[in-house]
Amino acid sequence: MRGEGGRKANTKMAQGYNTRQHSLTTMKALVLVFFLITVLRRTICVGVAPESGVGVYIVLLKGDPVVQYNGSIQGFAATSDSNGRKLNASSKAVKSYVAYLVNSHDTVLERTLGRGNYQKLYSYHHVINGVAVQMTKRKADILGAMPDVLHIEKDFRFRTETTHTPDYLGLPTGGWTLEGGSSNAGEGIVIGLVDTGVDPKHPSFSDQTAKAYKRSASYTGQCEFTAEFPKGSCNNKLVGARHFAAAAVASGEFNSTVQYESPLDADGHGTHTAATAAGNYGVTVLVNGFNYGSASGMAPRAQIAQYKAIYRDIGGFFADVVAAIDQAVKDGVDVLSLSIGPASIPGGSAAYLSTFDLALLSAVKAGVFVTQAAGNAGPYPSTILSFSPWIVSVAAGTHDRTYPNSICLGSKSKTISGIGLAPGTNGSSFYRLVLARDAFRNLNTTPRTDGCQDSTLYDETVVKGSILICTYDLNFLFGVYNIPAVVITAQNLGAQGIVLTASSEVDGATFSPTPLGFPAIIIPNSKDSLVLLDYYNMTTERDQHGKVTKFDAVGSISGGEQATFSSSPPQVASFSSRGPDINSANFDVADVLKPNIMAPGNLIWAAWTSIGVDEQDFNGQNFAMISGTSMATPHIAGIAALIKQKFPHFSPAAIASAITTTATVVDSNGRPLLAQNPSTNVAADLGPASPFDFGAGFVNPTAALDPGLIFDADYDDYVQFLCSVPELSNLTVYKAINSNCGSNKGLPSDLNTPSIVIGSLNGHQYVQRKVTNVAATETYQSSFTAPTGVMIAVNPRSFTIQAGESAQICVALEATDSSNVTSFGNLVLSGNAGHRVRISIIISTRKQKVETDFQL
Repeated sequence: MRGEGGRKANTKMAQGYNTRQHSLTTMKALVLVFFLITVLRRTICVGVAPESGVGVYIVLLKGDPVVQYNGSIQGFAATSDSNGRKLNASSKAVKSYVAYLVNSHDTVLERTLGRGNYQKLYSYHHVINGVAVQMTKRKADILGAMPDVLHIEKDFRFRTETTHTPDYLGLPTGGWTLEGGSSNAGEGIVIGLVDTGVDPKHPSFSDQTAKAYKRSASYTGQCEFTAEFPKGSCNNKLVGARHFAAAAVASGEFNSTVQYESPLDADGHGTHTAATAAGNYGVTVLVNGFNYGSASGMAPRAQIAQYKAIYRDIGGFFADVVAAIDQAVKDGVDVLSLSIGPASIPGGSAAYLSTFDLALLSAVKAGVFVTQAAGNAGPYPSTILSFSPWIVSVAAGTHDRTYPNSICLGSKSKTISGIGLAPGTNGSSFYRLVLARDAFRNLNTTPRTDGCQDSTLYDETVVKGSILICTYDLNFLFGVYNIPAVVITAQNLGAQGIVLTASSEVDGATFSPTPLGFPAIIIPNSKDSLVLLDYYNMTTERDQHGKVTKFDAVGSISGGEQATFSSSPPQVASFSSRGPDINSANFDVADVLKPNIMAPGNLIWAAWTSIGVDEQDFNGQNFAMISGTSMATPHIAGIAALIKQKFPHFSPAAIASAITTTATVVDSNGRPLLAQNPSTNVAADLGPASPFDFGAGFVNPTAALDPGLIFDADYDDYVQFLCSVPELSNLTVYKAINSNCGSNKGLPSDLNTPSIVIGSLNGHQYVQRKVTNVAATETYQSSFTAPTGVMIAVNPRSFTIQAGESAQICVALEATDSSNVTSFGNLVLSGNAGHRVRISIIISTRKQKVETDFQL
């Protein structure tokens, strides 16, 4: 499965980070080539484990897990809480029922397969009732035919998909002040992350702060200690850390000296996401000795629990990830942040019934807010890889911080802009420019490559004191070459600076600022690169054999380490996966809005581990600036922690409602937000964004802490939703969740979500929504913008609602054409006390209008 999911959006075309559509065909070919090469180089990119005689299988068994068990077995008390409170894993009833489940698991396995003919890796108790078993496919087929077995699924892989973003989101002067300031924001809330582990020594996770951390009374998780993760690694900030690797070890690919059988992060991704969600406030960001500011998580006083199930180089396995989720819910986390996800749409009749999604449904039933990365497969439509309505799926947006850099050519006659977190050349001096190919020691025998990866290929007497010009080509994108090696080459040759020019074959790739600690600039497109090369060639004299006889080109590099802030509105990042939501491998469009929300996910500074190798540009560093929906997701996790702190009794659906109904869809001038390569017109470099790009909009955490009205839903509502999905039979739902549907299936759009999505409006339809007032008494007026080809009526148009009360709203929709095109509208509830509640309306009309009086 892919992390989004997805990871390493910066400069990685394999994740679809940025594909300029003017060269779309070429870029698609490059993406395919890169994908094939990556599959050979790193097994982390493989979607499904290779078929062999023995494999790992996840087996769902009859009977309820702990969070759903209602006491139907004589001698075992109920463990389910209908009010969505945290699971009390230490209670006598839970312990007794868990022992019963484990015994039943072993009985089924031994009775069916025989003792010693399999290896049980995990018993799952809390969010699903099942086991992970290593066995042959023949035995898996035998087990799958047993009456006690509901479903059996082959294990597959997972992979992983800030100094400024708190300010950009208005937290210091907004949301944090509502919580008592940064010294209290998120206090008492535990955020669990299923990721690559954590660096416990990082100052972002220290509990030695001006205000002492208090251990959460409701969190029961523990810290696992090993030689590389010794006692003292956890504290009152990092309250839990465990690793889950049984399936990874069973694969034969696990190397404990590289991946570590402990919670230690050998990758960097888990440290980065944890710090983004809840890293300490005011941690100085030092990279190559330069101070880039002070970092903070979204909920700087929240506590962190890390569940390591993803591993450097090999990624993760489904069985390990589900075990981590099961443990996190047992331990009592309040928020679960998942910057991981499937590499493809799960098989079966609906993605909602994958074991992964069902485990998260049980987590939500236990009162845990779950957020997941949308994926990095954008900008194309229907690339979303987070499916279910009980999960908050996060898109990635840009923000307003940039690191401009430039090179001035020939006595200030021409300036070219570029990127690079690098100092400038000394003062205002100009230095001779030398093209790498003109500095080869042996022009006849040396390969004509300009990647500057090996200083022994070049003549030091030619390069010394000059600015060395190298070429950024496909070798860099494919990971054959790397930029740190260019710096080493330049330093070994005594160069004064570096220019990396882009070859035409990488046009369309996205270049992120790279910390170099050496005067340098990257010119990120071939057009501007040709301007520099033309100047160089016009001013460089050569003999008849092409050898340079006189270098006359000169230049001066300005510094690119100082950030500039443009106050620009966010844009949907090109790499961010897009809707519409797909509910099955048949690509059936679902009546569910995905993604749900957009948060900053482009060029995010946060903690890193110095032993991490996931981002070569940050090797050996304690901070990294990377991109992806993996980075956007912990922003929402931290904001959810702030809401949970203020509203302790909010359900996961209520938290999601507060986040989405208060999101912004326009900039400060009232203009619609834009998307890079919008899903409605991927060929455009920039255009108006739609809910399929950003969900409800860009998150506004201060407004989310005072939402006015919420749209709530509970476990029974989600069960009814599953029953309403046309592709799912009552038997299929029963086998998945052990709940009967009844005769009244309803429609998927009946689920009380803060959006209305109808994938095929035939004639007319009535949609009910229930709102609950979480503020003071207020009078609301409704207004709406109807989607194209749809007529709307809303009742009531105005209503007064008391604090704590609920009200029903009916929206009548009727198709007025049969365009087969999806269109977008919205319903806004405006309160006289200043609250503004917005929900998206997304309709596809499929057939001609059916005559009706259309009355409420």
